[in-house]
Amino acid sequence: MRLRIISMGARPADWVTQGFNDYARRMPRHLPLELLDINAPSRKRKTIDDCRAEEAELLLKAVGKHTQIIAMHEHGRTYRSKELAKRFSGWLNDGRDLAFVIGGPDGLAPDLLQRADSQWALGPMTLPHALVRIVVAEQLYRAWTLLEGHPYHRE
Repeated sequence: MRLRIISMGARPADWVTQGFNDYARRMPRHLPLELLDINAPSRKRKTIDDCRAEEAELLLKAVGKHTQIIAMHEHGRTYRSKELAKRFSGWLNDGRDLAFVIGGPDGLAPDLLQRADSQWALGPMTLPHALVRIVVAEQLYRAWTLLEGHPYHRE
């Protein structure tokens, strides 16, 4: 099974890559975590809806047909750490690869949100997309450690 964070945007800064890599390398070998950045198309002379639709097409192409999509979306469900671990277990038990999709600056298109199996919000704050990559990686690692009884998570 593959876990991927698929994000709309240019290659992130080195600190983002380092932060992501720190958590990705902690994941077990049977559950590798990858990051895929999709170059955003030009936004010149396009409406926000047109931009979101074009980005959704690129993101869905990267995801593939038989992958479970978790849309990172401001109106998605929020989880406490132990709740996320239970949800993560359910996603893993589904058996399909998992893609955590991060949209562009205007969010995700309605078509992509409809295709998503779940929507996850990190909280009510708006976070920079680069930082979301690291937070999602850390939370997935935390969820895995909770499932395995590893002492990383503290009450």
